[in-house]
Amino acid sequence: MGIMNRIGTPLSPSATRVMLLGCGELGKEVIIALQRLGCEVIGVDRYADAPGMQVAHRSHVVTMTDGAALRALIEKEKPHLVVPEIEAIATATLVEIERDGVAGHFPEFIPTARAAQLTMNREGIRRLAAEELGLPTSPYQFADSLAEMQAAIDSIGFPCVVKPVMSSSGKGQSLLKSQADVKAAWDYAQAGGRVGAGRIIVEGFIDFDYEITLLTVRAVGANSNVETFFCEPIGHVQVNGDYVESWQPMAMTPTALQKSRDIARAITGKLGGRGIFGVELFVKDDQVWFSEVSPRPHDTGLVTLATQRLSEFELHARAILGLPVDTSLRRPGASAVIYGGMEAQGIAFEGVAQALQVPESDLRLFGKPESFAKRRMGVAVANADTTDEARTRAKLAASRVKPVKGN
Repeated sequence: MGIMNRIGTPLSPSATRVMLLGCGELGKEVIIALQRLGCEVIGVDRYADAPGMQVAHRSHVVTMTDGAALRALIEKEKPHLVVPEIEAIATATLVEIERDGVAGHFPEFIPTARAAQLTMNREGIRRLAAEELGLPTSPYQFADSLAEMQAAIDSIGFPCVVKPVMSSSGKGQSLLKSQADVKAAWDYAQAGGRVGAGRIIVEGFIDFDYEITLLTVRAVGANSNVETFFCEPIGHVQVNGDYVESWQPMAMTPTALQKSRDIARAITGKLGGRGIFGVELFVKDDQVWFSEVSPRPHDTGLVTLATQRLSEFELHARAILGLPVDTSLRRPGASAVIYGGMEAQGIAFEGVAQALQVPESDLRLFGKPESFAKRRMGVAVANADTTDEARTRAKLAASRVKPVKGN
């Protein structure tokens, strides 16, 4: 698509139509950013009234792992751009449509259909990173049965990490410290995989000092070619594979930062296309290991709502439209997750005013129709002179928001 010098009017024949596959809290922010730039946005998700659907021009509920349903929807809507916002999508269908079109229409997939397919499966992206690009990663083996998993563990040793090859937000992920953990880890991986029981990866545990998300943007630069831009590194705390707080910038040695950028440039360059990528890395002193990459905004990047001149969502919107980007940091900041704390429909939130009394704080309440105990229902962000102070402020603001039954 190149540089977008022309954007039409939404809901008119000239409209620039963008279809978002996945309408969670990250998708919602992308939709808002696209609409601010004059795009017509179609939201798609597996359940009704998802956060992004509440702001999209129109929306559809489909099973996104159903290739035929996805194809029919793309044929009906004829979007110019298709933007996957989650991994659980019939990516083989996207690859076919990218290659052959649908009813004579050739939408562009962000960043590419192949990138969506590779990153949906930990095996595809790990083999690309380690075996094709030679990037440093933890030792790893794949397994399809408990016996194969045991053999992989015998080879790699304890401690190790077991994950389904297809899952998100830490689902099905276990840290194994001894033989006593093996059977439970297999069962949990089978229950937590995105497409049910199946293949798993066993990874050697890396004794890292900290982990970062390096938001990496492939966007049209000054010479009209796609260039690579980096945001300041984001530090984060995870519990059971799911992020609970993040902050930006993360202090790193110049060597570690340069290695991180080199790894991120290599993997995102190989995936190709335009857009923002969340590259996850392990760091110890000056050593850096590649962990994972998401070809879309990253949950830890919610902190950029407070820290950067353009949030990761605005950067994604600009990049996919072929517009110039600016990754500069405005001020240190942090984010802290607000959990549902209960299983209920249509919950309410108390303490919002008290939360916003925290200096330089802000909130995003996502509007998810159903709450679970550990479901992310909102986030608090805050700025300060230092990331430590920003973390204190963000956690305080988040703690003041109290989810309650809605009626």
